[in-house]
Amino acid sequence: MVNTSNFPLVLDHIGMAVTDIDVATRMYEKLLLAKIIHDEVVTSQGVMVRFLSFADQKIELLQAINDDSPVAKFIAKRGPGIHHLAFKTSDIYEEMQRLRGKGFQILQDEPIKGAYNKLIFFIHPKSMGGTLVEVCQPLAT
Repeated sequence: MVNTSNFPLVLDHIGMAVTDIDVATRMYEKLLLAKIIHDEVVTSQGVMVRFLSFADQKIELLQAINDDSPVAKFIAKRGPGIHHLAFKTSDIYEEMQRLRGKGFQILQDEPIKGAYNKLIFFIHPKSMGGTLVEVCQPLAT
């Protein structure tokens, strides 16, 4: 096992844009024996979110709740599928500053509240070869 404390970012989850969160859940339950660990509506992003857990990994299912949500636009343009990769950090403000300094285009001025009690920000796909990347930090509970 790799000591992740040597890395500023480690994989937290893979975000999947779906048209039907229940159908997608059943598919991942069958494929991976995944279990639902969290459900939430993130009104500010226009999505219903469901986190699934399997083998110490997580998948985030994202279903649009309105037609102007980023996920609805993503599905209209690209269809359902991988929406983003999310990496966890222990200091989101420091990481945001570090990545800006490295030339990454950050989509938010400051971290915002995301699903599952996390602060998040996104790196523009143009900075990552076409892949949307989320950086997240769990908030203390």
